[in-house]
Amino acid sequence: MKILIIGSGGREHTLVWKLSQSKKVAKIYCAPGNAGTASLAENVDISPDNIFALGEFAQQNKIGLAVVGPEAPLVAGIVDEFQKRGLKIFGPSSAAAMLEGSKAFAKKVMQDADVPTAEFHVITQLDQAMEIVAGMKNGVVKADGLAAGKGVFVCTKKEELMGAVNKIMQEHVFGSAGSRIVIEALLEGEEASILAFCDGNSVKMMPSSQDHKRIFDNDKGPNTGGMGAYSPASVVTKELEKRIETEVMLPVVNEMARRGTPYVGVLYAGLMIKGNDFKVLEFNCRFGDPECQAVLPMLESDLADIMLSCIEGRLDKQEVKWNSNAATCVVLAAAGYPEKYNRGDEIKGLENAANLKNVIVFHAGTKAAGSKALTNGGRVLGVTGIGKTIAESIKNSYAAVALISFKGMQYRKDIGKRALDRAG
Repeated sequence: MKILIIGSGGREHTLVWKLSQSKKVAKIYCAPGNAGTASLAENVDISPDNIFALGEFAQQNKIGLAVVGPEAPLVAGIVDEFQKRGLKIFGPSSAAAMLEGSKAFAKKVMQDADVPTAEFHVITQLDQAMEIVAGMKNGVVKADGLAAGKGVFVCTKKEELMGAVNKIMQEHVFGSAGSRIVIEALLEGEEASILAFCDGNSVKMMPSSQDHKRIFDNDKGPNTGGMGAYSPASVVTKELEKRIETEVMLPVVNEMARRGTPYVGVLYAGLMIKGNDFKVLEFNCRFGDPECQAVLPMLESDLADIMLSCIEGRLDKQEVKWNSNAATCVVLAAAGYPEKYNRGDEIKGLENAANLKNVIVFHAGTKAAGSKALTNGGRVLGVTGIGKTIAESIKNSYAAVALISFKGMQYRKDIGKRALDRAG
């Protein structure tokens, strides 16, 4: 079987790496891919947003399974286009992907499915938004549409709330994605990410993980696409995991089916957890990045089989087996990220890092230049360490990080610290 993976980041390199282990897979293409995917797949110079060209390529090359990494083509309808062509593609339809494409839509689904979430207001007028935040001491302001993971402002003061509303609705920093906003109560607790495979009716849970969104140590500085993750998340007990499955994942999948838009693919719930209580912050309609790099190394079952079982509506009969290891992914970012950053700097030490035991180096913002790898994005690499414990996986990851260098390289030195603190 030939596979096409759509995207160019660390998540897509992870998917290429995992799917290349399947006995069913004869060849993998990655569009457009990066310097890392090129070692296991054939990179194809087609943008993830060029849905028609991707469909044409898949048909001409007899692709047996397409896998979508980023959210934008899912919301834009790539699954619908491929299905029209009779092609198998893993991911939700455009209608189902609105769980990520519109935060207001996701809130309505949660309401209808009786899923716990923060109190909220959906607003389209600037004066109305200002009136609401005038009565709040703190809160969260979100652009309704897609904003590359950066459209959320966590505000601890009234002035910050007003500033966030202005940025989104008056300065239009996220363009049309901010024409509608969601203002919600600020929740206390610890965040965790839960991902599940879905086939429209049933779900199979993945190990929990915890992302680190802020650019600097101790959760300081602006939000990013994610500076690292570890799995399993120490804040998520087995009991909580089961409750999240029955109180969040299944109700949402059932609600989407009831609406006539069955959810197929990966459903990602971002949660705030406090003690034995939890509330959903957001949904994403694909593998997280960098959560994917921390979770998939623990999968023992054939990923191609799982994806096909989701597409064919037989996930409940499919074995999904995980090992008992832990994994930590540390993201190495370019100088200046998440604002303006350099491209084209040579990355050194990749071979030495990759030769370490229990380490996988996933490429994200890279491109090949002859035998060299150059920086080509904000988040450049995801260095994943695997171990029997979180502590061991953290140690392995940072040992590899120490061997890699490029101009202005920045990374957080506290990925997984909460888990270590909890373990004492």
